[in-house]
Amino acid sequence: MSLNVIGLEEHMATDEVFTAWRRHDPHLLDEPVMRWTVDGTASAPLLDLGDDRLHAMDIAGVDTAVLSLTTPGLQNLPAAEAVALQGLTNDVIADAVRRHADRFEGWATLATPDPAAAAAELERAITRLGLSGAMLHARSGADFLDAPRFWDIFAVAEHHRAPLYLHPSLPTAAVDDAYYRGFGMLGSGAIGWHYQTGIVLMRMILSGVFDRFPHLQIVVGHWGEVVLFYLERAAVLDRDSGLQRPVLDYFRQNVHVTPGGIASHRYLNWAVDVLGVDRIMHATDYPFNGPHDFAAREFLTAAHLSDDDRSKIASLNWERLREGIRR
Repeated sequence: MSLNVIGLEEHMATDEVFTAWRRHDPHLLDEPVMRWTVDGTASAPLLDLGDDRLHAMDIAGVDTAVLSLTTPGLQNLPAAEAVALQGLTNDVIADAVRRHADRFEGWATLATPDPAAAAAELERAITRLGLSGAMLHARSGADFLDAPRFWDIFAVAEHHRAPLYLHPSLPTAAVDDAYYRGFGMLGSGAIGWHYQTGIVLMRMILSGVFDRFPHLQIVVGHWGEVVLFYLERAAVLDRDSGLQRPVLDYFRQNVHVTPGGIASHRYLNWAVDVLGVDRIMHATDYPFNGPHDFAAREFLTAAHLSDDDRSKIASLNWERLREGIRR
């Protein structure tokens, strides 16, 4: 069968963002993932939105990449600089989409240190730039995204029925010192930031974000950021949470998951069992999983799925979600 493959976690960056990160975090390159991102083998692929990226997509079997500014986005910058960069970065993404409309789509990046400006930019990104929602990284400065000051962003997203991709970010210095210092990538891509992102998703549920915005749709990568595997245990929260629905219902009505570059059929089967195939989409985490590290098309064709379910995960679930955006 002919399979159209769309990848939802396909990262990019700009020189201006790299410069801002370096200026405001002199210890940036101490963290292995950020050293890889800014000054390693991932930096050139992140900056490329042309032929080399398209060739890498062809090798991996990705027909369309939904571009997103990699972590930490603009969320750890001073508010004024983040605001100045968000429009420029989204214009770069939108320009790439225009130049390669058959190969690229885009997530907006938002200046969450100024939530009002971020909400306004999300409006512009959806209605004027044609982007398909936004990627948010798990924390903004020292704050997690469940904090009420970020809810204007959720209001815009729900109003336009535009999904938000919740992506990991590095732990705070205090958490890093207490749990991860001296153990390489333990606090980031190995497992630490996946725990953090799952906790942020749970905090969003427990703080009432989805009760206030019941149509808000969140996408999380890496097979649900650990928490998907503990939902039966998390159900104990139903006893005294004060929520309008059981915790599991929020996952089955407001959350979608992708591999985020973890090529595990075992995790895929688990996600299908917990959420159902209609809430699973595809993602390669490029360039942190290069075209030879995650053969996207092969991963799907080798999965024990019906042809209909394979097509849903490959592209149809995303197309349905994207087509529901009110522009």
